[in-house]
Amino acid sequence: MALTYMTLTSVTAIMFKNMGMDNGQAAEYASYLILAYTVKPLFAPFVEMYKTKKFFVICAQVTIALGFGGVALAMSLPNYMAILMVLFWAISFLGATQDIASDGVYVTSLDSKSQSLYCGIQSLSWNIGPIIASGGLVYLSGKLHTDFFHHDPKVFGPEWGDAWRIIFFIVAGITILMAIWHMRVMPDGAKAENTPTSAGAALHILSDSFVTFFQKRDVWLMIAFAFLFRLSIGFLEKIGPFFMVDPVTKGGLGLSNELLGIIYGTYGLIAVLVGSLLGGIFVAKRGLQPTLFLLCCAVNIPNITFLLMSMAQPTNLVVITAGVAIEKFFFGFGSVGFMIYLMQQLAPGKYTTTHYAFGTGLMGLCMMVTGVLSGHLQQLLGYTSYFVFVMIATIPSFAVCWFAPFHQKENAE
Repeated sequence: MALTYMTLTSVTAIMFKNMGMDNGQAAEYASYLILAYTVKPLFAPFVEMYKTKKFFVICAQVTIALGFGGVALAMSLPNYMAILMVLFWAISFLGATQDIASDGVYVTSLDSKSQSLYCGIQSLSWNIGPIIASGGLVYLSGKLHTDFFHHDPKVFGPEWGDAWRIIFFIVAGITILMAIWHMRVMPDGAKAENTPTSAGAALHILSDSFVTFFQKRDVWLMIAFAFLFRLSIGFLEKIGPFFMVDPVTKGGLGLSNELLGIIYGTYGLIAVLVGSLLGGIFVAKRGLQPTLFLLCCAVNIPNITFLLMSMAQPTNLVVITAGVAIEKFFFGFGSVGFMIYLMQQLAPGKYTTTHYAFGTGLMGLCMMVTGVLSGHLQQLLGYTSYFVFVMIATIPSFAVCWFAPFHQKENAE
């Protein structure tokens, strides 16, 4: 699940930039691919109706593999970018379908005790995706470009196509191997009790879930929380890596894809995982309501490391890695609060799973909107002024955390 998602929404941004797009276009095009994951609650009931959940997982994986193979082949065509965007758009809806069906297999094949038992392994597995995608694949793209195709790593343009073509063939290969493995070992997944049996029933469930969602007490404050909690992170997410690889003359740090892959995909991700683990322990001991504002501080204030790096433009890799690791560690620590708030305050009710998906969908919408705007704003402002803007964008997050309603008792069943 994560390999498809991260390749579409993060790795493509680096690929677009390598191929010669400016920051505005690269961030915008990659951000549009988040849309399918944002609206997946709208077509989830229809995935539930037909065949088995395993059937949808396998079909999605085979077609995703074909899609990435098509991307690799299309990169040798003239005017390939339009074809790539159509293929990426199709793959994003297939990836969202894979997510729905995979989660369905997990939830319906295991009892609640087993779900809890394997939850940590599921989370760990999901986090291997970014290590492979944002770390391994980005590193390998730079290595192939420099060592095998003898190109200057600091030059952006079409000559990157050879390296990225191989990367997309690798993603296709991994995905098809997963499909073959799942064909052999994955359980079918049972139907949920309220699974719709017709399109009309699915539409009724969907409309009823919307009605009951907006009947929740203080729902607009909770919607604001879901949308705005990660606002500054949305503005930082695509531009941080661009800042790393842009030349020093443009205000960046002039790193190669290899170094970017190591810093973000290895040290950055370890920092996120450790931060998430410690954040979960912290909330479990202290409770969410007394700590939510502190968790918001953890997510937002460390963004200042990018502002400081843009002012100093350090060349020492230890300093650069430390800057990224600090921001990622505290992001992981604080983001736990966002997920727990959605689970405990926004989701409870008749359609807990769907309402939780609405909450994560709102967060995805924030990531898409901020991603589309971020590159254009950065080009307008320059890196230092843009990172000042990122710090200003933390203010709405603090506001929604301060006013976030708590109507459900913590630790309730």
